[in-house]
Amino acid sequence: MTHDQLTGIVDRFLFKSEENGFSVLILQTRTKDKITVRGNLPGVNAGQQITVSGAWVVHPKFGKQFEAKSCTACLPTSVLGLKKYLGSGLIKGIGPTYAEKLVNHFGLDVLTIIEETPQLLHSVEGIGPKRVEQITQAWKDQRQIAGIMVFLQGKGISTVYATKIYKTYGQEAVGIITENPYRLADDIWGIGFKKADAVAQQLGFEFNSLKRITSGTLFTLTQQLGKGHLYIELTQLKENIVELLELDKDESQQKIKMALHNLHDAGKIKVVSHDKQHFVTLSQHYYSEKGVAEKIKTLFNKKTRHKLDIQSIYSKLRTGKYGSNITLNEEQQDGIMATLQNKVTVITGGPGTGKTTLIKTLLSILEENKLDYKLAAPTGRAAKRIFEGTGRNASTIHRLLEFDFNTMSFTHNEQNALNLDFLIVDEASMIDIFLAFSLIKAIPLDAHIIFIGDIHQLPSVGSGNFLKDLIASETVTNVKLITIFRQAQDSLIIVNAHKINNGEFPVSHLPGTQKDYFFIKEDNPENVPLHLENIYKKGLKKFSIQADDSVVLVPMHRGSVGTQKLNGDLQNILNPEQTDKQLNFMGCAYKLGDRVMQLRNNYDKHVFNGDIGTIVDVNTEDQQMLVRYNNLIVEYEKSDLHELVLAYAISIHKSQGSEYSAAIITLFTQHFTLLQRNLIYTAITRAKKLCIFIGQPKAIAMGIKNNKSFIRKTFLKEYLTSDLNCL
Repeated sequence: MTHDQLTGIVDRFLFKSEENGFSVLILQTRTKDKITVRGNLPGVNAGQQITVSGAWVVHPKFGKQFEAKSCTACLPTSVLGLKKYLGSGLIKGIGPTYAEKLVNHFGLDVLTIIEETPQLLHSVEGIGPKRVEQITQAWKDQRQIAGIMVFLQGKGISTVYATKIYKTYGQEAVGIITENPYRLADDIWGIGFKKADAVAQQLGFEFNSLKRITSGTLFTLTQQLGKGHLYIELTQLKENIVELLELDKDESQQKIKMALHNLHDAGKIKVVSHDKQHFVTLSQHYYSEKGVAEKIKTLFNKKTRHKLDIQSIYSKLRTGKYGSNITLNEEQQDGIMATLQNKVTVITGGPGTGKTTLIKTLLSILEENKLDYKLAAPTGRAAKRIFEGTGRNASTIHRLLEFDFNTMSFTHNEQNALNLDFLIVDEASMIDIFLAFSLIKAIPLDAHIIFIGDIHQLPSVGSGNFLKDLIASETVTNVKLITIFRQAQDSLIIVNAHKINNGEFPVSHLPGTQKDYFFIKEDNPENVPLHLENIYKKGLKKFSIQADDSVVLVPMHRGSVGTQKLNGDLQNILNPEQTDKQLNFMGCAYKLGDRVMQLRNNYDKHVFNGDIGTIVDVNTEDQQMLVRYNNLIVEYEKSDLHELVLAYAISIHKSQGSEYSAAIITLFTQHFTLLQRNLIYTAITRAKKLCIFIGQPKAIAMGIKNNKSFIRKTFLKEYLTSDLNCL
């Protein structure tokens, strides 16, 4: 293939992937021709002058194009190029408006002014000291990132990750990566071992080097533990390492052994021996699970500081003299008495079994006896539900424990315990082992803690099996609420939730029940957007439900009915207006008014994995946007947007702890790998007033029939009942 060269100014992008740098752009040549250029062009921006080398091709749909194999970029040298370059949003503080003003004022010298005498920017109308400082710092950062991009461009690292690498390592980035590229997997969120390994191979690291095997060992362990396990059996781990790194099984054993020893000596992993087998875990996992067990044992051995007249309380309970004078059933009474007499109590029950009434009555007792208590839940929505059900304030566990940015840890811990007599934690099935450890460390030794949850829901998104292991240990009192109250039996949602939990197919009609559950039979997943449009434009109005108090729940992210596809469809239905108030990132448009979800714990921003908010402002000049989470406003730079996704449709796993007036659930046989009873049960129990299933009866039947829960490897039960320790 003959290689040609083209030189020109990037006029605009038709497509640009922030993830891998693949772009389709319009290049304006010196002869004023506008040519479509496609290729892997990371780091290229509108307005830049570039020289591309490649060949002409004919696309079957779009016609003649230039396919670039290599690209050299330089700063623009024309007024038009400068306006496009500065107006592209590349430099924070300069958008199209200020780009026009700056170039009109300084002409071709504008980049020199920004570089050498930025104080002169004050002479441009509307540019004050704060914006000058912003532009100066952004220009400096951009120059640094550009240098890193030259290094990373051939290593398969995208512009987005180059920005993250620069923010993490600064000017030392190239040196750090050259010395040990595997650090990228540990230090940069979103860069896994495989990307780091590809960089290492480009830099000439040996395929069977100890650094590669050590990093690969840690990655393999982390990958397995990411599935919910806290431990992996040693022989299995070694087999996974060989498979992942494509090593010779016999030749690599010695180096794998050395890698494990090095990680152990460095304090990064722990080994536990149980039942004549060795299990490996990350140190944080071991100390968290072991720490939970030790603190619970300590709580058992410490007395409370308060004295309660248990007999008097029990008598009042029997006669309904607490709260709203409702006489509790025997299960609820047993639950309350258990919480008052035991330091650690677990109360479990499905929808309609009276958990909220139990909590309200317990709070009345605590208030009557002047005892300090706090209410908490893993998510903001779950905390809001407690407030709605009890009239008392509740907080997320993260906010209860208060994060300290100086120490990068929670303020409340074993040295600074919470000031309370009772802590009541709802939606406890959602709590992973790390949050459980942080929470339980902060409990005063003379206090009571009550975990309330539904063990038939999905396990926590994070690792561990905290609530089920606690119950299985039989060291704590567990009261089960199983009786469904009569008023709850009027709801098909609740009736069907219990049917699903019992392995029965849900029903759409039942005498004496309100019509709050519907099933739309659909065999073609491609028709789901049509059903959603009908539901959102007509169906919800019949139930007086607003769109922002509804959600579409899906088993998985990919596919024709995955969250990624449906979020685009739902954005077109619910927020279709074309607007300049949007930021485009990795193929997604984030628009004013969009519902979004945070994907990771970000303690700097005070937002956490699974938090859902609304975009309330978009600043295209500064490439920023503001998201409201309840009463919290959070600022996002464009480079932060990898932490967000649209949240009109979310995975059923991510919906845990939330409740919506309407839940629309899509279930098809293409989801077969994820279909199980607790998934469908969790989904239906998210709905308060209206639940709509869309999909195939066969898919629902498959899920209900599959009651084989994924078994996570944990040792909390053993730590609570024996003296099991690491080697």
